Amino acid sequence: QVQLVESGGGLVQAGGSLRVSCAASGSISSIAAMGWYRQAPGKPGKERELVATITSGGSTNYGDSVKGRFTISRDNAKNTVYLQMNSLKPEDTAVYYCNAKIYDTMWNYYWGQGTQVTVSS
Repeated sequence: QVQLVESGGGLVQAGGSLRVSCAASGSISSIAAMGWYRQAPGKPGKERELVATITSGGSTNYGDSVKGRFTISRDNAKNTVYLQMNSLKPEDTAVYYCNAKIYDTMWNYYWGQGTQVTVSS
């Protein structure tokens, strides 16, 4: 059973920084891309917004709204992906979800349970 567990969310003032982490565990043979998506409050029907992704080789991709402020990284030895968020804005308030493409018995996409990030003005 593969699990993704996020941690590190919380409340921060505008302009501040926060780092969230996501650790994958279970019967993992290989992990391809890992990433972060977010869903803003009051918009449960809206698709999750891409925040950032990173390949196993370290290539990154960012959503336009976070470019230059957020940095994604990963530790392949720990099966963990990080998101460093700087210069946070109230509009960054959302539940942040970790996503990963993992090979256990076959390739599957897995989601974490989400971690709340709230930015106060």
